[in-house]
Amino acid sequence: MRRRLEELLNELNHSLIGMGVMVEKAIADANVALLEQDVEMAKKLIAGDDEVDNKEKEIEQLCLKILLQQQPVAGDLRIVSSVLKMITDLERIGDHASDISEIILLIAGTPFIKKLEHLPQMAAATMKMVSESLVAFVNKDAALARKVIADDDFVDDMFETIKNDLIALINADPNNGDQAIDLIMIAKYFERIGDHATNIAEWVLFSISGDHNY
Repeated sequence: MRRRLEELLNELNHSLIGMGVMVEKAIADANVALLEQDVEMAKKLIAGDDEVDNKEKEIEQLCLKILLQQQPVAGDLRIVSSVLKMITDLERIGDHASDISEIILLIAGTPFIKKLEHLPQMAAATMKMVSESLVAFVNKDAALARKVIADDDFVDDMFETIKNDLIALINADPNNGDQAIDLIMIAKYFERIGDHATNIAEWVLFSISGDHNY
């Protein structure tokens, strides 16, 4: 009985990591599509969001299978219940990558009103947060989970910097308004991705210790 439970928990870990890789790629591709104004890549990202949704359902079914067939308790139960929460955040990250792609379609073909230097930094930071939160879960690494939570401050700071820069451009020339608002929305989606990665890290701490304290 215990051996079968461990096999299913290992399968759960691999499936969760697989979903994480999918959303990390979505963030990376959204960043490239933005910088290169690549309409085709943006369209593929939007269409590919269904794969993330399907992966969420697959993992959810595996969690329910474990709960019904193995009736886990204590730490094992915390792991399964935490995964059920994490996949919701991962699915939302996929949605936000798709949201960014929708905006890319709107601004494609128009010269940028400023060099995009901070948005790629936000994308890289959020990808790292997602990756490290899942590594922390698999390795039961509370210190790494806490690092992910702390790293969200950088993403928040980048959002404020981008927002203030773009508002200044609007004030300087109202013609910058439409694109500036679109770029602020993209930054906001990256900021939300950071929030979801933080949520995942908090669920990692719960899966390890039974609480969210960090």
